[in-house]
Amino acid sequence: MTKRTALVLVASTRAAQGVYEDRSGEILVDWLRSEGFEVPDAVVVEDARFGQTFGDVVREPEERPRLVLTSGGTGLNADDRTVETVTECLDYEVPGIMHALWQKGLESTPTAVLSRGVAGVIGESLVVTLPGSPGGIKDGIAVLGGLYEHALDQLEGRRGH
Repeated sequence: MTKRTALVLVASTRAAQGVYEDRSGEILVDWLRSEGFEVPDAVVVEDARFGQTFGDVVREPEERPRLVLTSGGTGLNADDRTVETVTECLDYEVPGIMHALWQKGLESTPTAVLSRGVAGVIGESLVVTLPGSPGGIKDGIAVLGGLYEHALDQLEGRRGH
């Protein structure tokens, strides 16, 4: 089996402008590397530039990472457009992943359901939008850790375990 690739895109205008240091992307990258993925450092972009950056990442099938995780842009703010951008590019959604993420988030905070999100497939790649908070990212890791391998096996044409 070839080494699996991943990419983390962070939608955060303030982090992109240097107002604060993004932690969510770093947490995701560290986790993915510990799972054996080839993954560069997180790409942090302003919310307004997220659509262009995401489009560039998923455009070419042969260069598309097998797992694309986004952080941020899933709230209710006017510039939170990550979900809409990703949804437009999906071949199909996998709504059960989002249900599991919300359920996990509700274990610690009732506001978890205010995080909009989408999970789905583009070609043979799994894409999941996660909230920008470190707590939301840790919940995402807890959920995704138990299913990404099976999902990628299926997308690669294997039955999984």
